[in-house]
Amino acid sequence: KINENKSLMLESITALNVGYFGFNVTKPPFDNKLVRQAVSYAINKKVLLETVYQGQAEPAKSILPNTSWAFDDSIPTHEFNPMLAKSLLGVAGYPQGFTMDLWAMPVQRAYNPNAITMAKLIQGDLSAIGIKVKIVSYEWNTFLNRLKRGEHQSFLLGWSADHPDPDNFFSPMLSCSATYTGSNTTFWCNEAYDELIKKALQTSNLEQRKEYYQQAMQILEQEIPLIPIAHSKRYQARNKNVTGDILAAFGGINFYHVSKHKATTKSVKKESSITDNSPHKSEN
Repeated sequence: KINENKSLMLESITALNVGYFGFNVTKPPFDNKLVRQAVSYAINKKVLLETVYQGQAEPAKSILPNTSWAFDDSIPTHEFNPMLAKSLLGVAGYPQGFTMDLWAMPVQRAYNPNAITMAKLIQGDLSAIGIKVKIVSYEWNTFLNRLKRGEHQSFLLGWSADHPDPDNFFSPMLSCSATYTGSNTTFWCNEAYDELIKKALQTSNLEQRKEYYQQAMQILEQEIPLIPIAHSKRYQARNKNVTGDILAAFGGINFYHVSKHKATTKSVKKESSITDNSPHKSEN
């Protein structure tokens, strides 16, 4: 309806969040990174975005959205390739596949508006390479508590940044210390990754920090403790006479670079002539 209104426009921006498919790397078979890589190649992310997000999200190349200053477009992604996925399963020692649990959160969130539907789509993708998926869901608080206790094999969840610094993705989601605080429910702990994100926090040079984060993302691309699926978008309607960017990726509305243009006398007279003969008041 907003797009149909000629006097309005709908602005969008990729938010600082990520929806993902995570693995409990302490439990077989997901303690084997080849299995995690196979699953990553077996999932059709394009279909997930079209069906679950209905086009209102950005495909995730990494845990960082492209609106973060540390985002690196050069990081490779695992494209949909069931044949390669099947081959990796064979190398990992599972040529006939296996049976697994997939925990889907029971609530709607911006980073994943329908986890149950996403789980069913993933279930179909994985069945094509011989993996049988049992979908599990609990009441929200029970779901989170049991995740923190590590009772799961794999899960659908997401993360929304508390502040715009990129470390708010890297540390709470995947650092070794976060396996104890409960925010890293993959239980993945990698010393090289931890060292990089610590170094990034110890320098004030943004280019150097970005380089450390790039190296950290390269480790994630190989290790696959989780599969980033999507970054949802924020939307804001406004009148077309308001110009400038008003949406911030982190949240809120910023009017610092915004201006409003009044209708010209000529346009006011034109509008008056095509409506009726009632008194017309121009905007003050």
